[in-house]
Amino acid sequence: MIHRTLLAGLTGLLMLTSLAASAADTASIEKAQKLASEAGCFACHTVKHQAAKDGSLPVGPAWEDVAAQYKGKPGAAEFLTRIVLEGSNPYASHWKNKAAGLAMPPNAVAINERDARQLVSWILSLAK
Repeated sequence: MIHRTLLAGLTGLLMLTSLAASAADTASIEKAQKLASEAGCFACHTVKHQAAKDGSLPVGPAWEDVAAQYKGKPGAAEFLTRIVLEGSNPYASHWKNKAAGLAMPPNAVAINERDARQLVSWILSLAK
C-alpha cells in the first residue's frame, strides 16, 4: 500500500513538473515570437519553411532551416546573435537557392543584445 501511494505521489509530481515545463516552454515561445514581431523579423523570416506559390525565394531563411543549418555547431548562438545585431555578409552563399540572397541588415536599433540572444536561443531550439 505504501509503495502504491509513493508511486502515485511520484507520478503526480512528474506530471506537475511536466506541465510546469510545458507552460514555461509556451511562455518562452510566445515571448520569443513577440520579440521577433516587435523587431520586424517576420518581414523577412518565417518559422517554418514555406514554398512560395510563384516559386520565388523568401527574403530570409525560415528559422527551422537556420536551426537545422547550425544544429550542434560550436559557437552557433554567438555567431547568430552577431548576425542579428550586426547584419550578414552579402557574399556568404550558405543560403543560396534557399533565400533571396540579400544580406541581413544590422538590427541593433530594433533589438537589444539580451533579447537577440533569447531569440537566437529559441530559433536554435527549433532544430529537429
